[in-house]
Order: sequence, then structure tokens, then C-alpha cells
Amino acid sequence: MVKLDPLFFRYMSKSDFRVLTAIEMGMRNHELVPLELIVQLSKMTSSLVSRCMKDLHKNSLVWHTITPYNGYRLTYLGYDYLALRALSQRDIITAIGQKIGVGKEADIYTATNQKGEEVVLKFHRLGRTSFRQVKSKRDYTDKMTTNWLYLSKISAQKEYCFMKALYTKGMSVPVPIDYNRHCVVMSKINGTLLSRVNHLEEPMKVLETGIQLAIDLAEVGLVHCDLNEFNLILKDDETLVMIDFPQMISTTNPEASDLFARDVGCIKNFFWKKFGFSIEEAPRLDQIEKTGTLDLELKASGFDKKLEKVLQKARKKFVEENVNEKDLEDDDQDGEKDDDDDLEEKESEQDESDDDDVEQDDDEKREKLETN
Repeated sequence: MVKLDPLFFRYMSKSDFRVLTAIEMGMRNHELVPLELIVQLSKMTSSLVSRCMKDLHKNSLVWHTITPYNGYRLTYLGYDYLALRALSQRDIITAIGQKIGVGKEADIYTATNQKGEEVVLKFHRLGRTSFRQVKSKRDYTDKMTTNWLYLSKISAQKEYCFMKALYTKGMSVPVPIDYNRHCVVMSKINGTLLSRVNHLEEPMKVLETGIQLAIDLAEVGLVHCDLNEFNLILKDDETLVMIDFPQMISTTNPEASDLFARDVGCIKNFFWKKFGFSIEEAPRLDQIEKTGTLDLELKASGFDKKLEKVLQKARKKFVEENVNEKDLEDDDQDGEKDDDDDLEEKESEQDESDDDDVEQDDDEKREKLETN
């Protein structure tokens, strides 16, 4: 798998980014963006576009095919670089560090901010094992189920919204800093993933803390849906911090009770198997008194039912396509008012053709978050 190359990112030209942005815009209506359209959107000469494309393809930022026509699409690496450039221009990050985590739907990197402090970058990567299937099985019209970059952007937006809301309520979560496209920036938690912990001074206390986190969420109207040892970080003082929020749902969801019970059960089972501790009776969702409506507040702060519907549809499709194809290899990375401002403005104004009422500009969403 191709990795982020900070040196190459540093020396990429303005023209390189214009071409990447043009491809991103074209992918809103095309599975593969024709070279002619890239030239048109970038407002560059065809010779300059071709020269840039050669370097971008060589470094796996774009994927190219001549079937069914001569077209390009962004790889996740190309999308990474667009997000990194935006965050760098906002002075959110100044340097990229090492990869510190990898999962089915995300890669985690460290970065440095302007103060020299270490922060965490989470790149959402929905459906990355599906790219080979997308190329071989799908026609090029089913955009909403194959544009995993767009769906990863929705997932990142959801995580940022939930993290910000939880942090504002005093919950034990990382500090949300910013997001762009599919990348969420948050504070780094100095601790160890609970799954890697082999010794605890007070295991029963930590177990009760984990259960209480699930209860705290339910009291404000939310269920984590994936609260387990892989999404809890143990700090040096044996307090727990929750991470990974894209799958959270409201307690009014018909499946909320079962998913809450699963969260609690995962924590109980982990502590019983690894430390020999458990609790006699686990709380049920219907026993918890709701004291807040964070689930309702979030609908007014940048993430609504329409976005949730699109994201859930994509996750369901991903599961259906991969249920019998566990051996697929990752294939996501094969492959001053001026024209730049015009390109960026055009990018933010052009909505997804199938979801004009869903897609909004990132800055508008961020303003809503700040006002809630």
C-alpha cells in the first residue's frame, strides 16, 4: 500500500493541486473523469495537465484507465493530499508524522500544529476493499454507491459533529479541532488502547467507568454502537476516553436497545475474559432516565437524517458486496483572486447531482457547529 510522502506533498505545485481539484469536481458526476473535462475544469492547457497527470499517476494520487474511455479518478492518497493542503492553508497543521493506527474504515496519523503540539489526523476510508469490485463489476452511472470518497467525507463530517457535541457536554472524548473532506483533526490522547492493556491497578473501577460511559451517552439520547476495548483509550490515571463516533445513533432508533446492550456486553465480556472481573447486572436502555436531547441538537448542527440515510445505505451495500470476498487486497491507492480561487469557488458551489439537498460547503457546516 502506498503511504503518505510528506516530501512529495511539500514540493507539489499549484498546478498539481488544480488538477486534483478538477478531478474531484468531475467525480461528482463521473465515476471516471474524462481528460477533456479535467482540462476544462482546471482552466489549464492540455499539455500542462498531461505533464501534471504523469507525476500524479506515478505517485499514485490518481488512477487511470482507458476502459470504457480514457478517464481518471482520485485515489484515497490523492484525496488525502487535498485535505492536507486545505488544513495546512488554514494553519491547522504544519507537518505530518507517522501512521499510528489502521482499521477497516480509517487510517490514523500524527501531525504537528503551529504551536509544535502533536495532534491526530483520522482519514476515513469507507469501502476501500471495494475499489477492485467497483472497477470490475459496476457500470459508471451508479455514482452514489461507488463514490467512496464522498461517502468517507460524510462519515468524517458525522464524526466531527458528534465529537464536538460530546466534548461541549463535557464527555470524555478527544478535543475536536477541525475537519476537511474525509480527514478529522483531534487532540492526541496520551494513553494505551484498552485492548492492549494487560494490567490494571483497579480493574473493577475501570470496568464501571466503561459502563458509565455508555450510560452517560444514553442519558443525552445517544448510543455509541461500537463501544468496546478497541474504541476506548486508557490514560495513565486509569480513566477512559471514547473514540470513533461515525456509527452513533439516537436512543429513539428502533435498534437502540439491542445496540446499547451489545455495547455494555462487549465491555463486560472483555473485562471478564482478560481480568476476571464483571458486574452482576448490566443496565438496560429502558432503565436509563434521559436528561438531554443531544441526538436532536445534532440534527441542527450539520448532520441530519438525509446524510445519515446516505451513509447507512453505503455501509449496507459495502457489507453485502464483501460478505463472501474476505481475501480482497486493498486497492485504494493504486494507482489573491486568481484562477485557483475561481476553481475552489466552483468546487464549493457544485453539488452532488443526486443529492443537491444533502451536500453543503464544509465552511457552512462548521459555522452551524459553532453557533449550536
